[in-house]
Amino acid sequence: MPTPFALLAIAALLFATMAWSSLFFIGQSLLGVLDPVWFTTLRYTLATLGLLALVQLFGHTPWRKLVLHARRLTGFGLAGYGAFSLLVFIGLAHSLPAHGAVIMATIPLSALLVRWALDGIRPAPRALAAALVAFTGVALVAGLFGGAGAADKAASSVLLGDLLTLSGTLGWVFYTRGAASLPELSALEYTALTAVASLPWLLLFAAAASLAHLATPPTLAALGPVWPKLLYIAAVPTVAAALAFNFGVRRLGAPSGTLFLNFVPVSALVISAALGSWPRPHELGGALLVGAALWLNASSSASKPARQAAA
Repeated sequence: MPTPFALLAIAALLFATMAWSSLFFIGQSLLGVLDPVWFTTLRYTLATLGLLALVQLFGHTPWRKLVLHARRLTGFGLAGYGAFSLLVFIGLAHSLPAHGAVIMATIPLSALLVRWALDGIRPAPRALAAALVAFTGVALVAGLFGGAGAADKAASSVLLGDLLTLSGTLGWVFYTRGAASLPELSALEYTALTAVASLPWLLLFAAAASLAHLATPPTLAALGPVWPKLLYIAAVPTVAAALAFNFGVRRLGAPSGTLFLNFVPVSALVISAALGSWPRPHELGGALLVGAALWLNASSSASKPARQAAA
């Protein structure tokens, strides 16, 4: 039976997926005003201000830890806050949302394979099967089995967008691994210090991209009507969701924690239903497959202590 801390971790991970699902709905409207570079930069500038206040109040000598691990925190922050956000939103601008949802579902599988390649830890057959079942479920949710195609877009543009999105998801895999490699940092400290360490580089990149005419800085007049949406994105899908996700990963481990990312497109169905668009049969079937994959992975993790005790 799951412990109270395990149940709290599961609830935190589910909250993170719901918050990230809302990011796609609200962020889509903002991309008409902000390009992906400045969307990412403003999002994490606002989020970092909130995280600074939280870590100052509740962190334990956070600035000493920032100096001690500055290089690693910068790298992990740029992977999660920079590469992941930027490449995913650029990729979706070239491809289709259905493709992006399916590629997001490869994060747990990518995490297992990266762990196998870098740490030499071969995934258990049941865990690998769970990731594959989850991938199939999200593909079904996205409507790739008989859903809408990409005939209205150039094949080369779609391919480029999908490759960019896939590259971006690897950034989140490495960000998640970073949380596990710095156990002396709490979930709040890791979330805040990676944001603080990477923000100067995000600002520098946005300025350089603007000077090179690769990005367009927003005007104050354009930002005026969208400030409430920006503040929501900074507070909920960025700060609160990242804290919840890192907490859940600390409690359940990176392999189990990343598997919950499959609930991002599933929770998007819940938001769509709340807005009046009810899921279709193939979407419900995919959601059930994702739930079965989570159960399969959880049962695999729970059986490890029993096998170790028997040994």
